[in-house]
Amino acid sequence: MAIFSMILSLLCGVSLFLFGMSLMGDGLKLAAGNKLEAFLYKMTNTPLKGVALGTGVTSVIQSSSATTVMVIGFVNSGMMKLKQAIGIIMGANIGTSITGWILCLSYIEGSNGIASILSTATISAVVAVVGIIFRMFCKRTLHKNIGNIMLGFAILMTGMQMMSGAVSPLRESPVFIKMLTMFSNPIAGILVGIAFTAVLQSASATVGVLQALSVTGILTFASAFPIVLGIGVGAACPVLISAVGANKNGKRTALVYLINDLFGLILWSVVFYTANAIVHFTFMDMTMTPVAIALLNTVFRVATVIVLFPFIPKVEKLVCWLVKDNQEDLEDEADFDLLEERLLNYPALAIAQCHRVMNGMSKKLRKNVNRAMNLLNDYQQDKYDKVQRKEDLIDKYESRLGEYLIQLTKREMNTAQTRQASLYLHTINDFERIGDHASYIAHMSNEMHDNHTNFSQEAWDELNVVMEAVREDINITCNAFMKDDKEMAQRVAPLGAVITGLCDVLKMRHAERLSQGKCGLEEGTVFSDILNSFCRIATHCASAMVALMKSGETGSDLHIHDSKIYPTNSADYYQYFREYGQKYDIGNQEGHMLSMEPEEVE
Repeated sequence: MAIFSMILSLLCGVSLFLFGMSLMGDGLKLAAGNKLEAFLYKMTNTPLKGVALGTGVTSVIQSSSATTVMVIGFVNSGMMKLKQAIGIIMGANIGTSITGWILCLSYIEGSNGIASILSTATISAVVAVVGIIFRMFCKRTLHKNIGNIMLGFAILMTGMQMMSGAVSPLRESPVFIKMLTMFSNPIAGILVGIAFTAVLQSASATVGVLQALSVTGILTFASAFPIVLGIGVGAACPVLISAVGANKNGKRTALVYLINDLFGLILWSVVFYTANAIVHFTFMDMTMTPVAIALLNTVFRVATVIVLFPFIPKVEKLVCWLVKDNQEDLEDEADFDLLEERLLNYPALAIAQCHRVMNGMSKKLRKNVNRAMNLLNDYQQDKYDKVQRKEDLIDKYESRLGEYLIQLTKREMNTAQTRQASLYLHTINDFERIGDHASYIAHMSNEMHDNHTNFSQEAWDELNVVMEAVREDINITCNAFMKDDKEMAQRVAPLGAVITGLCDVLKMRHAERLSQGKCGLEEGTVFSDILNSFCRIATHCASAMVALMKSGETGSDLHIHDSKIYPTNSADYYQYFREYGQKYDIGNQEGHMLSMEPEEVE
């Protein structure tokens, strides 16, 4: 019964420790707003800065895993290069050791005078009281977040004290002493460190438990050292899990975290135990204290980074070799590095670079629209997740291109260059909106799958006709933009008019089926929403092509929306309109479309 109570107290202490660390880290991140992410993104132009920044940020948020997961997100979205991420991850491995030093405060003892004021109980109590006052009575969000930080710290300290109290009786246990002696076997100790950290998913938590065990006075250097070696490898588990849905570079970034700690484990275990076999170190039986544990953990991590730092390019090559590219990944790579700031002083070159990046955006956009529509007929969760990831990347394109073009408009340019930059700003907005509608179509597919919603065969047949028209519309739009083909661009508006007419007819037909009881209200709503997204995609395609056709004009009018989206005053327009009306006929649709005057299609 005593053993059960001891285990329960230890687990309770671990739970409080993990909750306190999480609360403190979350409070720090919220108090800092987006500044931590901004630092990670901007201040990594050299590996040394990356290491320093990774150390600093991880010291603040108290989690190397959280820092690494954040970096994986940047690399996954194309905002950061893999080489930049390696330095930050190395720094994160150093920063996570700071927690051990903070935990040393929980072992301050005292019974009277100044010592009692500095005791763990007093510090925790004062911090908790101030924290709850900030949390409960302050109105500003910043003050509430500071309160959460202080409460997290107090809970963390309480958890440490509970762990220490739970294991304190073990100092007299022969069984426990024998078990710790078993850990002095390097292989057993390393495996324990890996397994325990993998379960807790926190290197800091495992170090905290080790510090709690050290208060028994029977934990030796020989037992502690192999466990510390294994802690880093075990901490890679949550990072590797977070990279499951990432792209190739995201997976490589996660692998860097594992390689860093695996390298440290192999290098220092071989060096240390080989030297010990020759020299026979006298400190192997030294009794470890919480401070000694913190020092050992920090020295091990700093030494690993110092040795590995000169080989960052080799580490990059290694992970690229382990996680190889395929053709799809090469096509899906973001090309933000083309937006070189030094080219802003040469507007002609900068505009050319923008067009190259927009070509990449249009290719990814076309693929994502097709992926989203494919989900309607064949829903797969991994394909749905991919649509959402690529939509995030398309949003990044719009953001990065927009920022670059706005910076460019502040430079001295001639009229034609100013006009082109403004038209590109308009086009990337249309592309981004098309991406949003593709994401919404995927979302509707997800809802249909979850709710087991289905259409009648007649509705599916009609919907597939419209989808084929939308596929051709987005294909022509992207090809025309990439080739700067204005003749091809003239086809987009009449095809968009046909798509709009098709959607209107399909809505009326579905309303008839609804009134006849052939389909339900829920199906009708979903059907209508999907058709609305098709119409909006067609509209934004036409708008983007109007911008393309206006790019060669010499006038000063830059307002796309002051022009007709569907310029119906040309023979070519009417010819293409008839051609597509016949191609995407759904029975009576041709007669309906061709009986209309072109102006009515607007």
